[in-house]
Amino acid sequence: MDEDLVSDSLVYRYDPAASPDGLRGAEGTFNLCSFLYVEALARTGRLLQARHAFDKMLTYANHVGLFAEEIGPSGEQLGNFPQAFTHLSLVTAAIALDEELGRAGAAPSGGGTRHPGVRGFEVPPEAADQGAEED
Repeated sequence: MDEDLVSDSLVYRYDPAASPDGLRGAEGTFNLCSFLYVEALARTGRLLQARHAFDKMLTYANHVGLFAEEIGPSGEQLGNFPQAFTHLSLVTAAIALDEELGRAGAAPSGGGTRHPGVRGFEVPPEAADQGAEED
């Protein structure tokens, strides 16, 4: 998959050269597939690659953090907007990455919980403890 469908950590849903779809225009990378790729990388222990791919994907969100269905060759959002399945896969990728980083001991010092992809944002220990008590 890495060789055939991944381009600079972004994932195509299929290879149009191998399976022509008959549609005009170029196929963009598919955001759902890119976030599922992050989850797969994280779950298989490839945490540096997963973190890189996740952080890169976050740069393609619009000014309010929403994603379309695809990313075009110039980084533009293509297809359905906003795309619910993309946002669902964003959440599952973030959870997987957070869990695997935690298992690997990659959590920041200070006792807070780091949220992957959100640079500089850390939940204070007392807030993290409150969330655990409510469960």
